[in-house]
Amino acid sequence: MKHTVVALVEDKPGVLNRVASLFRRRGYNIDSLAVGTTHEIGVSRMTIVIEGNDNMVDQLEKQLYKLIEVIKVENFTSKNSIMRELALIKVKASSQNRREILEILEVFRAQAIDLSTASLVIQIVAHRDTIDALIENLDRFGILEMVRTGRIAMRRGYTTTTDDEDFNDEDTLRFNSQIGRLTNGNFPFVSD
Repeated sequence: MKHTVVALVEDKPGVLNRVASLFRRRGYNIDSLAVGTTHEIGVSRMTIVIEGNDNMVDQLEKQLYKLIEVIKVENFTSKNSIMRELALIKVKASSQNRREILEILEVFRAQAIDLSTASLVIQIVAHRDTIDALIENLDRFGILEMVRTGRIAMRRGYTTTTDDEDFNDEDTLRFNSQIGRLTNGNFPFVSD
């Protein structure tokens, strides 16, 4: 089973390498990894997709928490969340088949974002299964090039990744204070 794990980390050099090394040392294969900044200064968000059982993912979460730059880890697999990927696909497109390709794009809510005499670049933001289905439908025209991002995820509704009662418990506050993380605005634990 594929699990989607979100980690909030300090935005510092080497953090991505340390997280990836942790997976490598444990022998886990990363299916996808997407990293980007958040609305909080100094905090990045990693969305990691891995294949394995629940026990393996629980152990991995515990190992991630041992890294000093990791602020919060959450498994989104069974949470009510939105998960998306982005794909750019360059496909052969002649004047004879261009209309048919554009009709397929409408079904998948994809967009043509670049057009030349011999090709079409398509953009789609969707769930992984939808992107896979679009690729399957476009394959017969001839895919020239493709690039996909990793999965990103966000909880539905008003709840956020930092909404967690034990996130601000006494032990967590004491631990983060001891390692030099300071409370900064609404988001706790950013290092000096």
